[in-house]
Amino acid sequence: PQARPLALRAARVDAYRNLLELTKGVRVDSKTVVKDFTVESDVINTQVEGLVKDAHLVKQDYLSDGTVEVTLRMPLAGGFSQVILPRLMQRKPAAPEPAAPAAPPVAAPAAPAAPPEVFTGLVIDARGLQARPAMSPKILDESGKEVYGSLNVDREYAIQQGMSGYARDLNAAQSNARVTNNPVSLKGMRTEGPGRSDIVISNADANKIRGAAENLSFLKQCRVMIVLD
Repeated sequence: PQARPLALRAARVDAYRNLLELTKGVRVDSKTVVKDFTVESDVINTQVEGLVKDAHLVKQDYLSDGTVEVTLRMPLAGGFSQVILPRLMQRKPAAPEPAAPAAPPVAAPAAPAAPPEVFTGLVIDARGLQARPAMSPKILDESGKEVYGSLNVDREYAIQQGMSGYARDLNAAQSNARVTNNPVSLKGMRTEGPGRSDIVISNADANKIRGAAENLSFLKQCRVMIVLD
């Protein structure tokens, strides 16, 4: 009778310690993990430890050999993102102002171009690239310019639902409510950065996304899914 409460208490202590260790190893972007922020700032370290201590106890099982198994759950969206993502965004340089376009030469009128297609979300197929998930992934064109990332998202959307969703199946990603009913699906070419979480797409595909100003709306709302192996 005395051993069971002691075993449960020990299991909980181990579970919270393991969760804290895993949390500090969560990849924020291709170059940074959560531990980097907790080392830099005692405030962030204290906030992360507090969130771990408030993790939800999913179940506790008494096993036949007398040991106890405890399972905890802590979402990365919401409070945790509110601690980490603003810190990441503060590190980002301000987006450069676009150069004023040169006056076009006078030419004969051309036939009107077809309007650019408007999408409701973005699905990146990164299978076969050994890409890894992160809290703040980037989508880049072939020259390294950012198509999607923390520079062009609404902070509140990023905090509440995360910068992107991840899936193991392309059809599941395309039908996910996050990207609604008309997502554009693009194939990743390679990954960038030591964390392999930034994904490069072709310049043609990047221009497809940039072609309609309306597409910036779904990017701001973090309507992005990434398919991994």
